[in-house]
Amino acid sequence: MAGSASLSLPPLTKTSKSIPSKFLFSSINNQSSSSLVKFYHQFVCSPSRLFLSSRKAETPKLRVHQNQIKSLFTGIVEEMGEVTQLGYGEDSGYDLKIRAKTVLEDVKLGDSIAVNGTCLTVTQFDDGLSEFTVGLAPETLRKTSLIELKPGSLVNLERALQPSTRMGGHFVQGHVDGTGEIVSLGPEDDSLWVKVRTSPELLKYIVPKGFIAVDGTSLTVVDVLDEEECFNFMLVAYTQQKVVIPLKKIGEKVNLEVDILGKYVERLLSSGFVNSIRSSSHKLDL
Repeated sequence: MAGSASLSLPPLTKTSKSIPSKFLFSSINNQSSSSLVKFYHQFVCSPSRLFLSSRKAETPKLRVHQNQIKSLFTGIVEEMGEVTQLGYGEDSGYDLKIRAKTVLEDVKLGDSIAVNGTCLTVTQFDDGLSEFTVGLAPETLRKTSLIELKPGSLVNLERALQPSTRMGGHFVQGHVDGTGEIVSLGPEDDSLWVKVRTSPELLKYIVPKGFIAVDGTSLTVVDVLDEEECFNFMLVAYTQQKVVIPLKKIGEKVNLEVDILGKYVERLLSSGFVNSIRSSSHKLDL
């Protein structure tokens, strides 16, 4: 190359990460001494060039985890809605249309509503007909009891938690872990005993006096019967009037979401967290 050739560099507004180091060093090494002097004069003798530009610097983009919790519920059912339609829609998706009132007061497209404890996204709504539509993915149909619904079925409804909402139940994600089967319903005074059978994989997370969401209703477990693979709980008279569980019959399914804290504890124990703490404590004692 001729000695008067100038050094070609990317625009200064780009960060150093956008300029491959290999390109920079190989380019500099290939220039003549006069080119290097010109480079030195432009960037060392005129440092203001490093800070002045006609273009605005790009704002760094924040990286967001894909598996973040987007919605949270309390397990306090706001109302019971009525299923008006269930089946494949025009776009070949499986849609569930529900008639409701309270949850439609401030509804927007894309809002999350828990339907029998399952977090679903509003895809359509009609204020005139007091109806809204949610889509059901194949995995949702496999994992929950929603496939058993039919026109006329009642479902528990709750809107996603807002910062100003009182926390009346417990943290419910709307991620159904599995289903259980009602094996007995029995009254005691004005209350109702309900016994549910579920899989051992779920039962291990259920503890007496612990929380559980049954069809999206935050409830307190009374007993865990490991031999029968069952647990039970009691519904007071007021709750019986506000949720769908008492309307179900023996043999019908309910959606179950166990307390997330149990999963976190299991994860910590299986990852060796406790052993690492003990090891650290032992080293401090020494």
